[in-house]
Order: sequence, then C-alpha cells, then structure tokens
Amino acid sequence: MITNAERAAARRGYAGPALFSLGFRPFFLLAGGWAPLALLLSLWMMFGNPGLPVAWAPVDWHVHELLFGYLAAAIAGFLLTAVPNWTGRLPVKGWPLAGLAVLWIAGRIAVLISEAIGPGATAALDLIFLTALFFVAAREIVLGRNWRNTPIVAAVALLLAANALFHAETAGLSEPFGGATRLGISVVTMLVALIGGRIVPSFTRNWLARQEDQALPAPFGRFDKLTLGLTLAALGLWTFLPDGAPTGTLLGLAAAANGVRLARWRGLATAGEPLLGVLHLGYLWIPVGLALLSLAVFFSDVPVVAGLHGLTAGAMATMTLAVMSRATLGHTGRDLTASPGLNTAFLLITLAAFSRIVAPLYADGYMPLVTLSAAAWVGAFVCFLLVCGPMMVRPRAG
Repeated sequence: MITNAERAAARRGYAGPALFSLGFRPFFLLAGGWAPLALLLSLWMMFGNPGLPVAWAPVDWHVHELLFGYLAAAIAGFLLTAVPNWTGRLPVKGWPLAGLAVLWIAGRIAVLISEAIGPGATAALDLIFLTALFFVAAREIVLGRNWRNTPIVAAVALLLAANALFHAETAGLSEPFGGATRLGISVVTMLVALIGGRIVPSFTRNWLARQEDQALPAPFGRFDKLTLGLTLAALGLWTFLPDGAPTGTLLGLAAAANGVRLARWRGLATAGEPLLGVLHLGYLWIPVGLALLSLAVFFSDVPVVAGLHGLTAGAMATMTLAVMSRATLGHTGRDLTASPGLNTAFLLITLAAFSRIVAPLYADGYMPLVTLSAAAWVGAFVCFLLVCGPMMVRPRAG
C-alpha cells in the first residue's frame, strides 16, 4: 500500500495532459457533455428527421444512451477515482485512462450508427467499455485485497450483463420484455443506495462536526443492512416479475425503509450548504421512485413511467451530478462549496426530475411539462460543464 506522500509524488511526477491524470477528469467531462447531447438527439429522433443511421427506436436509444452511456461514464469516473483510495494503489492514468475513454466514445458512435454497421458490431463496440472497466476495477480490488468493495465491482458486471441483454432484445435475439432496462435501473439504484449510504452520512457528519452540532447522523448499522437487503429483494423481484402483488408490496416496504434511513441522516440540517444538501435530495428520490413503482402495481392511474423517472431522472441524475460536482471541486484543490453556477445546476436538475415525474399524471399538461423537463435537464448539465469543465482539463490548483 502506498502512502499519501508517495501518491502525491506520483501525481507531481505525471507529465501528461491533466485531463488524463485521474479518472474523474475525462469521464465526468464525457458524462456531463453526453447527458444533454443524448437527450437533445433523442428528442430530435422522436420529433424530427435526424438522418442518422440508428437501427433502434428513438425511445430505446434514449433509454440506452442515458443508462449505459451517461451513467456508465459517471460510474467509471467515480470508480477510477475512488478505487485508489480504497486499495492504496496508484490510479489508472495516462494512456490507459485515455484508452478507456476512447472505448466509451467508440460505444456511443457505434450505437449512433447501428443501422450502418449491424447489431453484432454495435454490441461488440458498445460492450467492450464496460468489460474493460470491470477487469480494471476487479484487478485493483484483488491486488489491493479490498474485498469490502467487491459488491461494487459485481455491480459493474451486472450492468454489463444488462447492456448485453439490451442489445439482444433490440436485435430480436431474446424476447423484448423490458428486463434489460429494469435490470440496469435496479443495478444503478442499488449502487446509489450503497455508495450514497456511505458518503451522505459521512459527509454530513463531518460538516455538522465542523459546525459544532452535537446531533450527528445515525451510524451504519443493522437497519441500514436491512434496508439494503430489502431494496435488493424488491428490485430483484421487480426486474423479473414487475406486475405482481408481492413485488408491489416489497417495493412499498423498501420505499418506507429508505425514507426512514434518509431521515436518520439529518438532511434538513444541511440546508445551509447546497453541495451537501443536494446529496440528501438525490437520495430522497429513491423512496419516491420505489413508492411510485409500488403504487403503479396496485393502481392503474399511477403510470410506471413516473416511478422509472423517479429513480432515473431523480435519484441517479441528481446523485451523479452532485457527486461529480463535489469530486471535481475536491480533487482539483477547490473549496467544497457550491458556486452560484452549481446551485443553479442543482435547482434545474430537481426541476427536470419533478417535471418529468408528474408529466404522465396530467394529460393536458404532458407536453409542456416534458419540454420544461428537457430544458431544465440540458440547463443543469450546461451549468455543470461551465463551472467544472475548465477544472477537469487544467492542473490541480495549489
């Protein structure tokens, strides 16, 4: 295991482009750029005549590119930055890191021209990135003997499997029952619950301690384990049996447990620091999304898509945007305080999620709400890029 001094010396000794000095830099930049571009492209496919050789239906492309494009990049940036801290080993940087970024870009291009190159080449070019990420992360976990984080590497393998199933469904090789999408959403939701359950109370505890607040978040314990287990069971059942009463019941119980879990972290006390408060808000969308999926099982008036967007546009987007912002500030030597630009990004991503979730509930206002959601989504990531983009391509401050 290397020491902090050795890690700092290795960072100073790196002579390549700053962009490839640590995993968060290229992948958070790619994620932040692709999130708005992918949404705009999907809307253009749905309502215009893009002239692009895309073999998939616009909705399938939209789902895939946000789930296995944007979120995969955000997860890669987090893992490649966090794993060295977990294992005590040096980070992936330089040409190997650039190579991973190229693989991700190749996947995006392949799906965008899928009609021209065929389903086999599309799948091969798209799946190679998550395959490489899995082996890189697994190697570091094994060599660093960091067995505690094995579930996170396993989640990457499951995300890879979900992506492969998605390609099989779109190619007609398996029955398109939506299992690939549900599996992908379930995997990322569990990652948010698992990693969020570590960082949200930890960051909150540290911040409250500096404020000399004696009432600290509840430590990780049996209730957290129960909540994670219940959430895993509910999402696992929902992946394969989305419509049954047992599924709806488990989803409801998981929603309640996650709500109680969040309440134990003293989120209201962090209102004075948006960079921290937004993490609590991001986690809040998990019980909201699970509750909506549960209600959709029992009440036909509640659309499933509302629950799906609660987990995706709500929990996943908010949490990844918050983590990307915080990690960029911290790892580039900036103060962990949200600027007006980032505060605007957090407000816009919340507006985007809320508008998209409630849109299916109001037939007359559906299109205005979807349009508002799309505009707010694009605005949120543009704000993020304007604030954090320059930090990612420049050397660390200080």
